[in-house]
Amino acid sequence: MNVYASRRQQLMERIGPRSVAIIGGKKLSVRNSDVEHRFRQTSDLWYLTGFTEPEALAVIAPGRSEKFTLFVRPRDPERETWTGRRAGVEGAQQKFGADQAFPVDDINTQLAKLCDGAEEILYVPGEDGDLDRLVLSTMAHLRASERRGMRAPRRIGDLRWTLHELRLIKDADALGKMRRAVEVTREAHTAAMRAARDGVREYEVEALIDYTFRKAGGFPGYGTIVGGGINATILHYVDNDQPLKKGELLLVDAGCEIDGFTADVTRTYPIGARFSPAARRCYELVLAVEKACVAAVRPGNSVDKIHEQAVELLTQGMVDLGLLSGSVKELIEKSAYKRFYMHRTSHWLGMDVHDVGIYAPEGSSRALEAGMVLTVEPGLYVDPAATDVPAEYRGIGIRIEDDILVTESGHENLTVSIPKEVSDLESLTASS
Repeated sequence: MNVYASRRQQLMERIGPRSVAIIGGKKLSVRNSDVEHRFRQTSDLWYLTGFTEPEALAVIAPGRSEKFTLFVRPRDPERETWTGRRAGVEGAQQKFGADQAFPVDDINTQLAKLCDGAEEILYVPGEDGDLDRLVLSTMAHLRASERRGMRAPRRIGDLRWTLHELRLIKDADALGKMRRAVEVTREAHTAAMRAARDGVREYEVEALIDYTFRKAGGFPGYGTIVGGGINATILHYVDNDQPLKKGELLLVDAGCEIDGFTADVTRTYPIGARFSPAARRCYELVLAVEKACVAAVRPGNSVDKIHEQAVELLTQGMVDLGLLSGSVKELIEKSAYKRFYMHRTSHWLGMDVHDVGIYAPEGSSRALEAGMVLTVEPGLYVDPAATDVPAEYRGIGIRIEDDILVTESGHENLTVSIPKEVSDLESLTASS
């Protein structure tokens, strides 16, 4: 049994024989005029089937003899000459293990038959308007056909509670791909550290990172952030068009995606020089907090508790640096720290950079379990226009981010080989 069949089997065991799961794929989207964006399959469909062509839809029906149905684009020699080969209906069965397959144009007629007699339709509502309409129209058709012997499901359920919980615990295949993504990401970050020097444009560093990803068969898992100087204080800065200046800091947030799974790593370092005294103080604060939070990743702890730990340590550091004044407890209660640290410390990681998985399934933060992968990414961002803080800190932006696997006995830092110690960073950046 291959990994995709194994995942489908696990899903079927969770939803039971009286449910039908519908998993939609993406369509091609227009970039401008008649130019399309590079296609990337929805993570749910890719996770369960390995099928990466546009316009597909999968139906998982544990109670039927044909448990796995794929709707795909049919073979079309003329179109394939222009836009690439298709698996077609035959390939969906022979290469991807579908028990049966149909052309996408047959969805409206065949989906109702697949859902007939089920107690529940499961899908992820609200993500794709076309899929929402398809599910509702299928329900309406079944209800209208009850006089002819068809039976409509009693309810529609949210597939996140089963499929996304399955994706949250990484299997061996997922972890293998994530380790490969991390290795390529390490190569890209260290190359960027060596290339960051005075006068180089941010997009030149981005291009080097993208090249490193592509030559390994990967892609950026998200928009690469290359923020020099004050641009590092913009959390999702993606313009990447300014020249680097020696002695300022460069924040690079970049992760490679390999076979659908992505890394997510941030490093901050001086451009072609050593840290200034002020920048080093800020950096060492963030690094100490990051290490403490990484050490706290273990079964039974939670994302919320790790964030609370980061907030407490960072707030104390802000007081020590003179960015804030007063009682640490009161500053936290007033959320005063958010002026300099405004995001959360962790998120799930996997096929999506902000991966699926319920954070609080019982209303409170869930306990970490072996097999989960999360980021740890504290930061410190001082607005360059903040006139009420010491001038030496204005415009400093720092984030340090690692990818952490929860293990039975604690954790494994998947990205530990990517330099982050002051001496290592200064050695690499000085060589540029």
